[in-house]
Amino acid sequence: MKIMSNEQLVVSYRDALKTGSEKEWIRILKMEIQKRGLRPFKD
Repeated sequence: MKIMSNEQLVVSYRDALKTGSEKEWIRILKMEIQKRGLRPFKD
């Protein structure tokens, strides 16, 4: 996976969920977000 800033990571994750693209890519992005302690959506 290429190196992304936190903002790029969250945007990529949201976009992948919206388009319903590859499930594996969504899983990888989600794991990286959790590892960095980010919240992709506002509560």
